[in-house]
Order: sequence, then C-alpha cells, then structure tokens
Amino acid sequence: MLAGALGEEPYFVTHLARQRAGHGVLLVAWRAFSPVGHVYLWLAPAEEPEVRDRLPGVPLIVHLRVAPQHRGRRIGSRLMDVAERRLSELGHARVALGVDLDNHRARALYRRRGYRDWPYPPVPTTREVFRPDGRVEAMADVCHILVKDLREAPRPYSRRPAPGEARRL
Repeated sequence: MLAGALGEEPYFVTHLARQRAGHGVLLVAWRAFSPVGHVYLWLAPAEEPEVRDRLPGVPLIVHLRVAPQHRGRRIGSRLMDVAERRLSELGHARVALGVDLDNHRARALYRRRGYRDWPYPPVPTTREVFRPDGRVEAMADVCHILVKDLREAPRPYSRRPAPGEARRL
C-alpha cells in the first residue's frame, strides 16, 4: 500500500527491513486512509565516519518526503514534529540531519525549526537511489549537517498561509 501510493517500493522494502532489525523507525503520514508522506529515523550508527565520530549515538532524520499533490499543507512539518517527539521519548537529547549543499530552502526551514549548522565542513556521503526495478544505487553526495537539541523548548513554527487560506489569530 505504501509503495503503491508513494512509489519507491525498494525504499520501503529496505527501510521496513531496517526497522524490523531495530535500526530505525519509519513514520508515515496518512490522509483519509492513504499515505501522503514519510520520514525515516535512523537509529543505527551513522555511515559517515565524521558524523559517527563527532555525534556518537545521535539519531538521524533521513528521507523526508511528502507526495507532490499534498505539499504545502504542513504534512512535512507535522512529520518532523512527530519524529522529534518520538526521538525525545526514546531518550535522545539531540538529532541530526543532512541537507544537500544546494538545497537552501530546506536548510532555512530546518534552521527555523531550531536546527543549527555543525561547526565542521560539509560531509561526503552516499545517497541511496531506489530504482523501480528494485535496484538500489549508491551515488556520491555532500551534505551540510544540522543538529538540534531536543531538550530545548520547542520553537513555534510559522508559515505563510496558502493562497485563499485564512490566517488564524
């Protein structure tokens, strides 16, 4: 059902297997009995030596996706809220994530959510590309790493109203 609604069947097969092995948690957003977005909480040690050495035991938020027709409805923000709350409930004090060097909008969004750039250079990493035929292709990538202290009081997140949407006061 997930793959049918959101595509990326190899992604779900891989990440559900990782979840069964205790290496992470897949969170899915639903709307009217249909999945509309997802995010994975990577609880295993980071694959990147720089991240593993400098942030030992810190979980990663990876692969946040919202179906294109459902974007702009705060689904991604709600997934992040649930992800951060779940990690906090699991006893984690911090969380990290990586953002592509050219994804300035995502980086600004995460900063507004309380994430801070770590004081080290961008990290070489590998991005998994899940092909429809079931192949998983590893592609070289470089990311900015951002870290959030989950013990801090949550910061209010505000967004612009969508066209035609009334703003609540």
